[in-house]
Amino acid sequence: MNNYLAVMHEYSFEKLDVWKLAKEISVYIYQLTKAFPNEERFGLTSQMRRAAVSIASNIAEGCSRISPRDQSRFYTIAFSSTMELLNQLIISKELKFISEVDLEEGRLKIEQLTRKLSSLKRSTLNPKP
Repeated sequence: MNNYLAVMHEYSFEKLDVWKLAKEISVYIYQLTKAFPNEERFGLTSQMRRAAVSIASNIAEGCSRISPRDQSRFYTIAFSSTMELLNQLIISKELKFISEVDLEEGRLKIEQLTRKLSSLKRSTLNPKP
């Protein structure tokens, strides 16, 4: 089994730093929301987890598209999900589900991710010759 893993194909999205960061944010959000009240399991917890996973998923799906315009559309969706997640982090802080430190950490990750997403979208629409 280990020999098979050593020769597994790596897809193009797996090589992207922006996808790796989005995946890290998903893990961060899952860990963060573990401490949310049980009554939020189908509310904010679920929404935040879906938004976080959506970011990495849309980056991956965008990489599979052929046309730059189609790729860009998925990167835009990923960016929108990132803004949705930031909004949910802010609300979580207001509800005292997370600390100021948690919000700051999440916000820093999101700022880094949005910069990378914007660069990815720009490079997709305006490739260098």
